[in-house]
Amino acid sequence: MDSGLTFASHRSPVVCLHGCVASSQPLASTVGLDVLKCGGNAADAAVAIAAALAVTEPCSTGLGGDAFCLFYDGNTGEIRGINGSGRSPKALTLDFLEGCGHTAESPPSVFDAVNITVPGATACWCDTVQLFGSQKLSLQEILSGAVELAEEGFPVAEITAHHWANWAAALKGDGKELGGDLLIDGHAPKCGQVYKNTGLAQTLKELGEHGKPAFYQGRVAQAVVDVINQHGGVMTLEDLSSHDSELITPINTEYKAHRAMEHVQPGLMTAGDTVYFCVIDNQGNACSFVNSTYMGFGTGLVPKGCGFSLQNRGANFSLCRDHFNCVAGGKRPYHTIIPALLTDSSINSQQKPKLLAALGVMGAFMQPQGHIQVLLNMVEFEMNPQQALDAPRVFVEYNHKTDRWLVNLEEGIDQEVAVELRRRGHQVNWPVTGHERCQFGRGQIIT
Repeated sequence: MDSGLTFASHRSPVVCLHGCVASSQPLASTVGLDVLKCGGNAADAAVAIAAALAVTEPCSTGLGGDAFCLFYDGNTGEIRGINGSGRSPKALTLDFLEGCGHTAESPPSVFDAVNITVPGATACWCDTVQLFGSQKLSLQEILSGAVELAEEGFPVAEITAHHWANWAAALKGDGKELGGDLLIDGHAPKCGQVYKNTGLAQTLKELGEHGKPAFYQGRVAQAVVDVINQHGGVMTLEDLSSHDSELITPINTEYKAHRAMEHVQPGLMTAGDTVYFCVIDNQGNACSFVNSTYMGFGTGLVPKGCGFSLQNRGANFSLCRDHFNCVAGGKRPYHTIIPALLTDSSINSQQKPKLLAALGVMGAFMQPQGHIQVLLNMVEFEMNPQQALDAPRVFVEYNHKTDRWLVNLEEGIDQEVAVELRRRGHQVNWPVTGHERCQFGRGQIIT
């Protein structure tokens, strides 16, 4: 490809020698780098970043959500993953919801407590360190950077302040007095305003000292159950204590001798808020990680003294009795979380796969579309990672108002493309500009 930029970007890729981290938040990236400098590996650093993002971007992620990770072992070439998603409470059945007056045509509000599934992120963090970590750093040491950010405070970034304000309403309303723990004087923090979260700092300290039991048993578990049941949910302490992560083999596909691996089985998706980040260390290990509370602050319910909100992933369940995704007790809803890795050969071949990239594009329906586009940008058009991410993208979605598929074209795509697509009968939205471009997703790549 021509070395000159062919789209509106003046950024160049960062080049590193002893390891690299990529996340949506500089403070979180710094925390991850600090872990690498202290002898931790990619998995250790990924968990440190996850915790730091839980502090700095609570409107997208946190301990009250789910997480998924892929880990590439630099020594063996083995690729494993952790499904860190939680299940619905055992008492959450279709009969129960119908008894509450809910139907497929009239489902619960997305902010209803019945949409809270067991938060799996915390277990995923602990298991990532235990299964894939360097064993050189304790969980307490790995979480220390996030604890410091929560205790001492941090200046809120501009884009985070924007999303915080957009979702702040979920933290307010009847019975949501504890939502104020994630606000400043009842309002979302503004850009540059310093925000502290002492409740989350304490939760992270307990997690670092006691591991998974600190979250799924004891004080935090009781606070989670209390706030859910106070708002009409049916989660129990046993639902929490019985949770565990699932070690999985990722699904994969091959394209021109490149093997792309993604974490979860493909499924339907709706709009969500998520963080993606990746790490490669000086031993060649890589960790591709996604953490999400689904929609902003999720339900907006905050367990007392814990400093995080609870996800609303259960809003993805169907209330149609014969649907494969019909709600049931102890069931996982379909998910929108897809971390990815790229190697040069099949994970099932005799030779050791060589890692080419850790990558992810956030944005619900956009995730698989974004993965394909950035991969093609690198493999077919020989773009570097920064160019591949900055190049304008296409997003195809179903338009319920017109009952047709809509092709969204990001600013930077030639008008002639839109004209030709319309000539062929497609409904086209061009150009998508300004903040509306967020529909094309954010992403990170390390090669």
